[in-house]
Amino acid sequence: MKKLSVQQIQAVDRLAIDVYGVPSLVLMENAGRCVAQEVLAFLKYKPRPSVCVVCGIGNNAGDGFVVARHLLNHNVKVKIYLVGKASHLKQDAAVNHSILKKSGYPIKEIQKVTPGFARDIQRCDCVVDAIFGVGLSREVKDPFKAVIDRVNQAARAVIAVDVPSGLNATTGEVAGTCIKAKKTVTFIFAKQGFYKKKGPACAGKVVVVDIGVPKKILDQYKR
Repeated sequence: MKKLSVQQIQAVDRLAIDVYGVPSLVLMENAGRCVAQEVLAFLKYKPRPSVCVVCGIGNNAGDGFVVARHLLNHNVKVKIYLVGKASHLKQDAAVNHSILKKSGYPIKEIQKVTPGFARDIQRCDCVVDAIFGVGLSREVKDPFKAVIDRVNQAARAVIAVDVPSGLNATTGEVAGTCIKAKKTVTFIFAKQGFYKKKGPACAGKVVVVDIGVPKKILDQYKR
């Protein structure tokens, strides 16, 4: 299996968007739908499945909002948490946040671990981690640290979106704290950090999914 660094995967994204003209929102939609399919497979034998989707304020949050929408379309009970303010969301993430809001689905903004958040994390069948993506380059601090630590303490299972939040996807080092996922659904290629240092313990089972990047780009990086 080919494994890329953060720098390489970011270059793949730029080629797909800036050179080949694939809209970033299309890639985000494909990514979120693929993660939702993995979550639905995990929930297959749950009679009344419930999920908490926990989002940060970067593009990874946008993937999380797409995951939530597709799960809701499949009649899964979903609680959506945004760690931060919607006004701070990046453009594509803000679009998918708006779609959920216009569809009448509540998104709870939190600045700390609230009793309601703690209760929902403990009771749901699965937590979807959409807090940080591959672009994380700083130490994880509160409120994100407290949220990640609570998820690790209380969640029955965690499925990470692209990268477990807090993991350096190149080096496998942990930036203060990190989600410990049962499964990581990663996009385009596996990341080098999944197989180094703390990576295996944090990433769990790694599933690589196709999000619509042109084959010519993939072939270039498979060499």
